[in-house]
Amino acid sequence: MPIYMDFHDLPDGVTAAHIAEMHQADLKIEHKYNCRGLTYWCDERRKTAFCLIEAPNAQAIKELHEKSHGAVPQRIIEVNDILVESFLGRIQDPEKLQNTKLNIIDDTAFRILMVITIKKHSLRSKNIEIIQAAIRGYKKSIMNIVINHDGRVIKREGSSFLMSFTCATNAVESAIKIQELYNCVITPDLKFKIGISSGFPVTKGKSIFEDTIKEANYLCYTVNNNIILSPEVKDDYESENINNPMNITGVMYLTVYQKEFLVNLLEYIETVWQDSNTSVQDFSERLGLSKSNLYRIMKPVIGKSPNNFLRDYRLNKALELLDRQLSNISEIAYQTGFSSPTYFSKCFYEAYGILPSKYSKLQYTSQSISQKR
Repeated sequence: MPIYMDFHDLPDGVTAAHIAEMHQADLKIEHKYNCRGLTYWCDERRKTAFCLIEAPNAQAIKELHEKSHGAVPQRIIEVNDILVESFLGRIQDPEKLQNTKLNIIDDTAFRILMVITIKKHSLRSKNIEIIQAAIRGYKKSIMNIVINHDGRVIKREGSSFLMSFTCATNAVESAIKIQELYNCVITPDLKFKIGISSGFPVTKGKSIFEDTIKEANYLCYTVNNNIILSPEVKDDYESENINNPMNITGVMYLTVYQKEFLVNLLEYIETVWQDSNTSVQDFSERLGLSKSNLYRIMKPVIGKSPNNFLRDYRLNKALELLDRQLSNISEIAYQTGFSSPTYFSKCFYEAYGILPSKYSKLQYTSQSISQKR
């Protein structure tokens, strides 16, 4: 049977003991609804609770909760048990920490998520194999740093990482160590970006931590500093450190307005980047800003004009497709929203100092050598 996670927004006065009682009430009659309660997370401070339940469908969970204690969840999503354990550390009730029949669990599901992207910044006259070797070396060091700061490596895909932390301080200090690693062994061909956001496992998204993961990814598109925090992570960090104002070299944080702008911008970009007819006017209309205001707000956050940002976004997507060796140059040009293969090659050369056709050949040769080894 599938596994679901639900979200309960707790009213004032509801404690971890109350949630433990509700959990036990569920367990007493769960068989009537063909459900099996696995565990739950309760956070008195943030007034949230999340239940993990094996069930035939979401409706069965609603009926179970309504019959056992009347607290119907605000939202239910289907989840993967491996991902739940990766993010939250368990998929069953923890061993009894207290000498109580209820085994009261006051354990938050709130997490600090960190996304690290390693992008090829310049390919001018460089050996692709050397660049790939540098990326492999960084990956091992990054994983060790995160684990040493009590972080969890959730996903490692290509040249990007997704990590989970229970506190903002560990996440930020881990990011600083990774930045120091990069500064000690500078590889001009590579560009690090680290986005750190925070949130709950069940929100508006369809999958676990979907909105927080998306936000952390979006933060990696900002300009200037290599470590970028959401305003919530900045506040959590200061709270954990006796409200000392954050003033760390190399660490930048967005305001609430800047974060909202960034999220709206990237959500729009994701729907139009393959359309070669997209214009600045489309940006303005979608975001509800004049062209001048759009540029004024975008410049300090992204560091680029709308046109240049869209072009670079497309080039990055094209680079990913070239790395996968799944399409030819013309196909990639049209797939990524360029009006012609000629214009795509021109933009690619200006950005990376190499024609896409030549890069593709070098990449193919490098992959062949690696496979033979």
